[in-house]
Amino acid sequence: MNILFLVPYPEEGPSNRYRIEQYLPYLRQLGHYYWVRPFWNSRAYRILYKNGYYFKKAFYFFLGTLNRFIDILAVFKYDVVFIHRESYPFGPPFFEWLIHKFKKPIIFDFDDAIFLQNFNPANRIYRFLKFSSKTKKIVNMSSAVIVANKFLEEYALRYNSRVYIIPTSIDTEKFTIKKRDAGKLVIGWIGSPTTSPYLNIIFDAMRKLSGRYDFVFKIVGAGKPVVIKGVNIQNCDWQLEREILDFQSIDIGVYPLPDTLWVRGKAAFKAIQYMSVGVPVVASPVGMAKEIIQDGVNGFLAGSDEEWVKKISILIEDRDLRARIGLEGRKTAEQKFSVKANVEILKHVIGVSKAPLVC
Repeated sequence: MNILFLVPYPEEGPSNRYRIEQYLPYLRQLGHYYWVRPFWNSRAYRILYKNGYYFKKAFYFFLGTLNRFIDILAVFKYDVVFIHRESYPFGPPFFEWLIHKFKKPIIFDFDDAIFLQNFNPANRIYRFLKFSSKTKKIVNMSSAVIVANKFLEEYALRYNSRVYIIPTSIDTEKFTIKKRDAGKLVIGWIGSPTTSPYLNIIFDAMRKLSGRYDFVFKIVGAGKPVVIKGVNIQNCDWQLEREILDFQSIDIGVYPLPDTLWVRGKAAFKAIQYMSVGVPVVASPVGMAKEIIQDGVNGFLAGSDEEWVKKISILIEDRDLRARIGLEGRKTAEQKFSVKANVEILKHVIGVSKAPLVC
């Protein structure tokens, strides 16, 4: 089977890297041919979520648009078109509509509540170009829909009966447990500029903890330096080649989340990444995080400043507990959220996609 993957980002973009690209070797083994076509290239992605750069962003947008038209001209060579999130960042689902009219089966995959209006502050100027019913229309045109969790499934089932849950998964052969070097304890947060505002949730807790314990708070990928008065913070840029090492370099992972509809639609993937390398995670009890984490078994849940301080303190004081919780988290990642555990579902969906198109 020939499969065209239309994705928003290059390899640096975590969503299509984990939702699409890590499954490609399995498809290759089955004899499938595929072509992965991102809208934004690597140079564009480096500035996409930074303030300014409007002329450069406009140039890369034009380039991406040109490439999408080229993709549509080539669509007849493929048996299935697999669209992750959307084929085009603005406006109505024009390209999806063309693919549908060409009677090419569409598999539509999304891992966030993209049907909600959510904008990155760096690109808020473009929010008027968003099309509110776009996701609904793509779901309706698709032969099969893949979502990351039950919250997204509930939405998709309103417009299509062929909906499958594949959680955002991890390659547990690459993300492995690595023994930490002796030294100062490291509490870590790894995220992105779009999720860095969530750190505000634990600022007070980190200040209180810093008054009691000697540790480093390592922050990776916030996009700009984070400062919490009285807390020893190590700010690091996110780098693709260091991604696994950054997760392995911490003793306790934190995953603060606000309770919003947008966050309830998230795949809680950072929690899964911590767990995959045997790092005990403390997370807000929001959305999928409270489904993944059994409090006190494979991680901890914290819904208030007092709980954040209490749960992190327990882990700081008990090295053996950190190891036990970390191992339980690793088991959870292997059994439920590994690529090996979920690749069979993807194979099935690709086969199902050859069924008659939904109108």
